[in-house]
Amino acid sequence: MNNALLALAGAIVAVAGTLLAPILSQRLLARVQTEQFERQQRAADAQWLREQRVEEVEKRRACYVTANSGYRRYRIELMKYLWLVHKGEATTQARADLEETRLSMHTAFAEAQMVASDTVLRELDAMTTTLAGAYSRTLHLEDGNPHPGWAFEEIQAELLQLGDRWRDMRGLMRADLGVDPGPAGS
Repeated sequence: MNNALLALAGAIVAVAGTLLAPILSQRLLARVQTEQFERQQRAADAQWLREQRVEEVEKRRACYVTANSGYRRYRIELMKYLWLVHKGEATTQARADLEETRLSMHTAFAEAQMVASDTVLRELDAMTTTLAGAYSRTLHLEDGNPHPGWAFEEIQAELLQLGDRWRDMRGLMRADLGVDPGPAGS
């Protein structure tokens, strides 16, 4: 009887294993597929994040190029106009050129306000304030009503000093983009 019970128990286990094998293998396959899908999803998410970072850096780079160009051009145009005012040769065309570059700089600044890092934005704010002050004093000088202590030489010196400050700002922009800021004062 022991052999018969043993055989019956073996048969029950074999039948149960045969019946349960497809269910267990289906669950195991579903778990493997779920894990594989989750791995693919994590990889896709990581790829998307990398692409977003690259896109963000490209936006900031383009913004910094525009700001760099706009601010430099405005500073140069303002220096040129200041010189014309000093010589008494300022024309409406020179004033129009100055206004065009000033508006261009303000457009670059508006774009930078949306994408620049806080560090770069603080420096751009300071540069904008300094340029606005030099612009105002230049116009007062042209009108023959200069601010006390702000003659041609002082305004010119301030605009020349902005060149040194600009190199520092360029270093901040490069560092923000992950590029070596280069030697100081170069």
